[in-house]
Amino acid sequence: MADLEPNPFGPDQPCFGCNPDHPIGFHLRFVREGDEVVTRFTPGEQYQGPPGIMHGGLVTTLADEVAAWAVIGLLDRFGFTASLQVRLHGPVRIGVEVEGRGSITRHTSRVAHVAVRLAQGGVDTLSGEFVFAILDQAGAERLLGGPLPEAWRRFSRPPT
Repeated sequence: MADLEPNPFGPDQPCFGCNPDHPIGFHLRFVREGDEVVTRFTPGEQYQGPPGIMHGGLVTTLADEVAAWAVIGLLDRFGFTASLQVRLHGPVRIGVEVEGRGSITRHTSRVAHVAVRLAQGGVDTLSGEFVFAILDQAGAERLLGGPLPEAWRRFSRPPT
C-alpha cells in the first residue's frame, strides 16, 4: 500500500474532491493497493439529500473522483470524464465511512476505462464504469479555455 501524493496539481488547484483547503469539498486522500486506488470518506450532514442519506449527485461525484484518481495513480495521467454509467445499489448513509475503490479495466494512450465501487460496511452502495479522455497539453488547454497549469503538464499524454 502506497499513499498517493495528496496535492500533485499544486496548492492552488480548485478540485472539489481532493483539494485539502476547499471550503466545502470532500478533502479526499488516496492510496494505491495493488491494481486499485482506495479512499475512505465519511459524509457529513452538509452532503445530505434526504435526511440521513448522502445526495445521489454527490455520491456520483465521489465515484467520479475515485475514477479520476485511478487514472492519476495507476496510469500517471490526468483524464477528463467523457462518460459514466453508475448503478446505485442502496443509500449512502451520513456519518458512516464509505470505502471507494477504482481500477483500470482497459486503456489506450487516449482513453481509460475505470471500474469504481463504493461500499459502506462491506456492502456495495454504487458500482460504475467511467470513461476518461486522456488529452495532450494542447487538447487540455482547448478544453479548459486557457493555459494548463504548470503542475498539471506532467500528467498530459505526449503529443502525437
